[in-house]
Amino acid sequence: MFELKTLFLFMATAIAEIAGCYLPYLWLKQGQSVWLLVPAAASLAIFVWLLTLHPTTAGRTYAAYGGVYIFVAIIWLWIVEGVTPTVWDMAGSLVALTGMAIIMFAPRHA
Repeated sequence: MFELKTLFLFMATAIAEIAGCYLPYLWLKQGQSVWLLVPAAASLAIFVWLLTLHPTTAGRTYAAYGGVYIFVAIIWLWIVEGVTPTVWDMAGSLVALTGMAIIMFAPRHA
């Protein structure tokens, strides 16, 4: 159960970060409304708060989070941007998820 909760928390964290960065991208690169910066700032604040909910040290959390971020970014590419990931995109994101699992779920000695 711990592993599933951790994975979902990482995924929510990644969605908040990606949304917080994607909205300014839409404003700067696609000429959309500057008002997108308001939900972007809120999303990045949520991202930071979510990082504090992880039950391990900050360094380990950040290292493992990177693997989930890569996976979620590829899913974002597919769902939000409408670009089908390549087999290499998916393979790389699965390798990153494997790295996250090793970092977060390996046995630890006290």
